[in-house]
Amino acid sequence: VQLQASGGGLVLAGGSLRLSCVASGRTFSNYIISWFRQAPGKEREFVAAMSWRVGRTYYAASVEGRFTISRDNAVNTVYLQMNSLKPEDTAVYYCAVKSSSSYLSLRNKYDYWGQGTLVTVSS
Repeated sequence: VQLQASGGGLVLAGGSLRLSCVASGRTFSNYIISWFRQAPGKEREFVAAMSWRVGRTYYAASVEGRFTISRDNAVNTVYLQMNSLKPEDTAVYYCAVKSSSSYLSLRNKYDYWGQGTLVTVSS
C-alpha cells in the first residue's frame, strides 16, 4: 500500500490550498481515509476523515466549515480543500488509512501512512 500526499506550499492567511492523496496497492472501498497534521513541537492531530465507500465525512472542530474532504474514486485520490487558512494551520499534513470508522482521531489506529506535505500559512 502506498499513499502519496502532495499540494502543500506557502500561502497568505485567508488563502486556500488543496492537498491530494493518491492511494495505491489495494482496494480501499471499505476503508476510512484521513488527514492529520503536525505542527512544529506539537503532536500529530486529526484533521478530517472520509469513508471511502459511502462518502461520510468527519472533521476536527478547528477546521470544520473551512476544510472539505472529498474523493475521486476513478483516480483513487482523496482531497483536502483548505479555505480561510490561518497561521495556526501551518503544519506538515499527512494522509492515512484504516479499516474501521472507530477511533478516527487516534493515530495509532491507522494502518498506513503517506509522507507529509508541508503547508505554511503566513500572516
